[in-house]
Formats: sequence, C-alpha cells, structure tokens
Amino acid sequence: MLEPKIFYRKLDSLLTKIGNQKSGKDFLFSIVTELENTFGKDLRIGNGRIYEEKENNYVLISPLRESIEQTAKSFPAESPALSELLKSKTYIFDNPSLTIDNDINNQYEYRIPAAITIGNSEFSWIFVFELKSGWIREEIEFCLNAVRTMLNYRFITEASQNDIERAAHIQKSLLPSVPPQFSNLLITGFSKPAELVGGDLFDYFNFDNEEFGVCIGDASGHGLPAALLVRDVVTGLRMGLEKQMKMVYTFKKLNNVIYRSVYSTRFISLFYAEIQKDGNLLYVNAGHPSPLLFHGKNISELKSTGLLFGALPEIELTLGYSKIDRGDILLLYTDGIIERKNKKQEEFGIDRLKEVVISNFDKSPQDILDAIFSAAEIFGNNKNWEDDATIVVVKKIN
Repeated sequence: MLEPKIFYRKLDSLLTKIGNQKSGKDFLFSIVTELENTFGKDLRIGNGRIYEEKENNYVLISPLRESIEQTAKSFPAESPALSELLKSKTYIFDNPSLTIDNDINNQYEYRIPAAITIGNSEFSWIFVFELKSGWIREEIEFCLNAVRTMLNYRFITEASQNDIERAAHIQKSLLPSVPPQFSNLLITGFSKPAELVGGDLFDYFNFDNEEFGVCIGDASGHGLPAALLVRDVVTGLRMGLEKQMKMVYTFKKLNNVIYRSVYSTRFISLFYAEIQKDGNLLYVNAGHPSPLLFHGKNISELKSTGLLFGALPEIELTLGYSKIDRGDILLLYTDGIIERKNKKQEEFGIDRLKEVVISNFDKSPQDILDAIFSAAEIFGNNKNWEDDATIVVVKKIN
C-alpha cells in the first residue's frame, strides 16, 4: 500500500495539473497519460484509453494506434456492464461475468478493467484502465473518483464563469472579515486564494470570555471543488462546535459527513484549538501542517493527532495539549505559504517562516501577518500564487 502522505501529495499535484492545463484536442488523453505516469507503478494501473458516445455506442477515440494488447474498439451503450458504470460513475469490473471489455480476456495476462464516466451537456466519454496484479481497491477508487470529479468540474467551470464569481462572493462571506475580541488574546487572519475561489479556510469560535476556539484548514487542490468542501466544513464546524463539547467525537462525525460528500474533492487537512483564559490549549490536528507556538525564540510544534479528513469513513483522532503563556504567539498556516517558490524553484520553507515571526515577535499579530505575506511575496518574485495561502496569528497579552 502506498504511504498515505505520498499518495495525497501525488494526487493533489495531479488534480492541480487537471485544473490548470489548457483545454484542447488532446486534453483528455494527456490526463490519462499523466495519471499513468504518476500512479502507474504505485497503483498497478495502465493501458488507459478513451471512448466517446456516438449514437448508441461508445467508440474508441484515443489512443488510435495499434498495440499488442487486445482492446475493444467499441461497445454498446445499452450493455449491462455500461449500465453499472453509468449508475456508479466509477466501477471496477473484477467479476469476469460482468466486464466492459471482453477483449481483455484475450491478453496474455488477465487484467481487471476499471472505468470512470466523464462528460458535459454535449459530450460523454468513458475512461477505461487496466489493473495489473497487486492493485488495492480503496486506492484505485479514491484516485479515479478524484480525477473524475476534477475533470467534470473543468467542464462546469468553463461553461459557468459567472457562477464561479458568485461562488467567490459566497465564500468570502463565510470567512471572518473582522478579528474577534477576547479578553487576553489578540487575533488576526487572512486567506489569499490562488483562484477566484479557494480551498483554504480559517474561523473563530468565541464561546464566552473564558474560552476561545480557532481553526484552519486546507482542502485538496483549489478552485470550485475545494471551495465546496470549505463551505461544508465551515458550516459543519459552526453547527457542531459548542462550549464543553466532546471535541474528538465532533470531528470524527464531521469526517464521516465529508467522506460521503460527492460534490467536493473530499479530503482536507484541519487543525482546531481551544484556548482557555488561563492559557491551557487543547487541540486536534487532522493531517495539517503543524502550527507553531513561539515562546520567544523557543518554538514548539502542535503536531498531527490523526489523518486527513475525508480520506476514510472512520479516522482515529487524539486530543493534543499545550500551554500558551503571556507574550507567546501561536501561528497557524497552510502549505501555500511555505511551498511558494522563487526563480530557482526553492521553497520559502518553514525556516524562513520562523525567522519572519521571530524578527517581528514584539509586534502586533496584524504586523506579523503582513510581514509574512510580504516576505513570501518578495521571495516568489511577486508572481501569482500557485496555491491558496492562509495565516492566522494569535498572541496572548496577559
């Protein structure tokens, strides 16, 4: 089984390419090729091809070259196998009595067909791949579902740019615009999307004058699918979080809701902390980059206490504990900050982020936030951001 962190990073990179690559004659097959290049060895997937709906058949359109492997050149739209695929959108044909491509049986090595449906209001396509010995169902389904969702999103966005602009306004209204007031904390946050809508989130929860909550998250990819997931998570947190709640239980329940969502990219890193007036800090970290707690020049990390949200129906989460004292700074960030690159393709990195905070330690949270974004902007030669970037700064003043 592929190590989860590597798997998610590769998949996120693939989804980003799908979102950014220009449409054209060879766009779809270039994605098939990219998927095989990225995951062929790890997921045991290959020999990808595309069929287009023409009248009552799906006809092979790419690749058109002859090959040693036997593959069907077309199949009827009314076949039982196709009916199962159209109903499920993603299907692994591991039952020989129900296959989308009988010609695969003529190969020297029996392989399992796996397929997804792609389409818009005018055209419908089917991607068919072959799974070699050693494939794992959960990994294949998760990867193909994510690719299918992202491709369909491309077709939606290209036809509805105005809808995306409206979504941007909606998302902006979801994120807090004014820092909250809390007795002994100064707080500020800002999120910079790479596109009109983004996949980062942050939020505050001011329960009373004794306890304050703060969260930050980063959905896979960016654009509309990630924004939909952000909407779901923000709404779920605001409905589910309350004073003296069972934090871990609430987050496990939210994970299950995200996992079942069909309108998003379906996985997100998330960090949530509750800070009590006396400085006690309780938190859960579901696969998010470790927030940094600065005690002067001494820095501690609030490391992961569980897996990413949405990757699995059930996840194990544990509660973390720390302490924030007078003058300490808690820095929450997404990887869009530390992964910003310069002309040499060097990353801004965690060390530069720490240096900016330490050199501005005595300043206000807003000044620290501005200094971080300014340093990252300059480091990246003031070019457009390739990923969403978010910072939240919390400073304890007494």
